[in-house]
Amino acid sequence: MDDGRAASSARSRPAGLAAELLLVNGMVRTVDRSLPRASAIAIKDGRIIAVGDDRIVRETKGPRTETIDLGGRTVVPGFQDAHAHPSQAGLERSRCDLSELHGRDAYLERIAGYAAAHPDAVWILGGGWSMDVFPAGIPTKDDLDRVVWDRPVFLPSRDGHSAWVNSRALEVAGIDAATPDPVDGRIERDETGEPVGTLQEGAMDLVRRVSPPPSLEEVIAGILDAQRYLHSLGVTAWQEAIVGRAAAGADCFDAYLALDASGRLTGKVVGALWWERGTGERQLETLLARREQASGCSHFKASTVKFMQDGVCENFTASMLEPYLDVSGHATSNSGKSFFDPEELKRYVTLVDAHGFQAHFHAIGDRAVREVLDAVEAARNENGPADNRHCAAHLQVVHPEDVARFARCGLTANGQPLWACNEPQMVELTIPFLGPERSARQYPFGSLVRSGSRLCFGSDWPVSTPDVMAQIHVAVNRTQPPGQAPGADGDRSSHDEPFLPTERVDLETALAAFTAGSAYVNHLEDETGSITVGKRADLVVLDRDPFASPLGEIGTVGVDLVLADGALVHGA
Repeated sequence: MDDGRAASSARSRPAGLAAELLLVNGMVRTVDRSLPRASAIAIKDGRIIAVGDDRIVRETKGPRTETIDLGGRTVVPGFQDAHAHPSQAGLERSRCDLSELHGRDAYLERIAGYAAAHPDAVWILGGGWSMDVFPAGIPTKDDLDRVVWDRPVFLPSRDGHSAWVNSRALEVAGIDAATPDPVDGRIERDETGEPVGTLQEGAMDLVRRVSPPPSLEEVIAGILDAQRYLHSLGVTAWQEAIVGRAAAGADCFDAYLALDASGRLTGKVVGALWWERGTGERQLETLLARREQASGCSHFKASTVKFMQDGVCENFTASMLEPYLDVSGHATSNSGKSFFDPEELKRYVTLVDAHGFQAHFHAIGDRAVREVLDAVEAARNENGPADNRHCAAHLQVVHPEDVARFARCGLTANGQPLWACNEPQMVELTIPFLGPERSARQYPFGSLVRSGSRLCFGSDWPVSTPDVMAQIHVAVNRTQPPGQAPGADGDRSSHDEPFLPTERVDLETALAAFTAGSAYVNHLEDETGSITVGKRADLVVLDRDPFASPLGEIGTVGVDLVLADGALVHGA
């Protein structure tokens, strides 16, 4: 929650100021401890000039002031997504988008239809398929070949850690039975060694590097489409979690610069510059140059460095302290992949910390989480405490001995709460291969909060929906949000049970994680994150008060109006 240093001014009329816009007759949830609730807000020049009851706020009304009667609706600070990929999501939405479908036949129908509608497309690109649709999470080239055989097809999964390709794509990339697995990935093969059509992690780059990159105009259009969608859900700021790696076939850095320069970037964006594996310290010069290049932007900065330490549990590349289990429950020889050697990671993190960058980590498995904590502690020991606000995202499995370390070393827990429920990938592709002991350590948000860790939330969109209220629903209930699809067998019974309910957080904590917590990580807390006099008027009007609704209905709360810098960016 905000420390509320502007408490006195929040309750009094700012002398000589006439508001441009008043929001009155509402329930204002400020996320500011000094004034937790109010009924009205006054705005001028994109900033909040008064917060309080209707009588006090109406004193700022001038002859040209517009007034919105909220009719009892609730206002909260603009939501901030601490880990998302809008550039990738927007690009996928303009291509062969599978993200809103669920099923092998539905995917193939969409792919065939897209190929027929785009006869001039040299490649069929897009993505968004779910692993739980396919046996063992592995789709095959044979299925794709039946619908598109004349052109390469390259479709990353919804989590971006696997790709589905056809025979033509494998041929163009020169991938066959003799092709070795890259050190950071795996080519799925049949019993004869032939590629089956699924590429894991770094193996995706074998095809990606020969696929055509999008134009700058395409990337800009994708970000604008993503921005419209995020605004419709109340998101007014986000951290673009990969800038510089062609994760969706594009480096979005120049697109964000262009959007900021043209005034079309209405969200506040922090770019996480990709630390390329295998390149070493020599890339620091480029990262520093990019940070400086973005320093003059009003809505975009490149002050973060992204380290991906491991993969994901579903394809057995998340880095674990103990091996994965097989289908019979026996230990295998595979404990996942740490993409950086632990000592190497310590060296790199210490380097970027010394240069004032925030480090943003992808860490899924318990070994990866421990390696990240070790690296942050090493940087702190070498450089001393700093205000760089490093954060670790995902945190699917955290060893109990490491929970308290987050607070001790100042590492913010960057959670993706939508995943903390009994959904198909969890039930079918994760729990059986982790076993009961490790499965009980997943997404320990409650434990992290109780240990004193800072918490922020993000969606990892397009891996999953950026709908903040759906994510808050899961954080509070540890059950699927209303309307989410059942398992592949159509049965909801096992998916409706709360998942590790002792790791729930309360609604106030969840809201703060998507507002003040993410603003802190984004170094935006002086400007946003709470409804406080002097801050930017980034505001969300909800259709009802989630605090007055049954907990099971949080995910159905809708967004009516959204303001960014006092300007309407969603609603009427």
